[in-house]
Amino acid sequence: MSLELINLSAQAPSQALFSGINATIGPADVLAVMGPSGSGKTTLLNLIAGFADPPVRWGGEVWLAGERLCHQPPHKRRLGLVFQSPLLFPHLSVGQNLGFGVPGNIPAADRRARVDDALDQAGLGGVFDRDPQTLSGGQRARASLLRTLLSEPRALLLDEPFSALDEATKDDVRAFTAAQIERYGLPTLLVTHDPRDAESLGADVLHLCGGATAKTGSLPAPANWAKGSNV
Repeated sequence: MSLELINLSAQAPSQALFSGINATIGPADVLAVMGPSGSGKTTLLNLIAGFADPPVRWGGEVWLAGERLCHQPPHKRRLGLVFQSPLLFPHLSVGQNLGFGVPGNIPAADRRARVDDALDQAGLGGVFDRDPQTLSGGQRARASLLRTLLSEPRALLLDEPFSALDEATKDDVRAFTAAQIERYGLPTLLVTHDPRDAESLGADVLHLCGGATAKTGSLPAPANWAKGSNV
């Protein structure tokens, strides 16, 4: 299945954020959205997910697997969202957190088997009963992504998913994320400030230019990959 963005535009009360966004993200493909703060990166993600509320005005269409999403509520779009913070429930164990993502129509025994398999795949076997706060930052990030994948999304939306991790952990979580995108064959949109995120996921890049028509292009040269730089 593919995620299609057709002539998307967004207007905030005081400025035009972006216009003319056209892209098709195929199965297991990644589109990285980059640009300076205020250029509309998170607004674009919210528009696709169904959370773009007034005062933002928007136009265009979003299609997924041949289905028009524009007027569907967020919970019916079946999009998996992953944020900068893992957002694991502190009152649930690691395994219970993952089980929360499994669709409710799955029998209890099968739910547990799916969670155990996911933990094993992520190198987290044996942590089902652990408190999420006892996990490392990288382990929490992997658990958060697994919970999203267990919900059976049709596409992934990643909002700065690596920015809270220390540099030593980022490469590991990036590689794990890329492997899961490939394994599940999900079209993926990544919002990031860091070109290394896009490069590690093999992403095409969409540059937002602060009110101008969105531009597609290549990543900057590695010499310009300064920490925290905007592209």
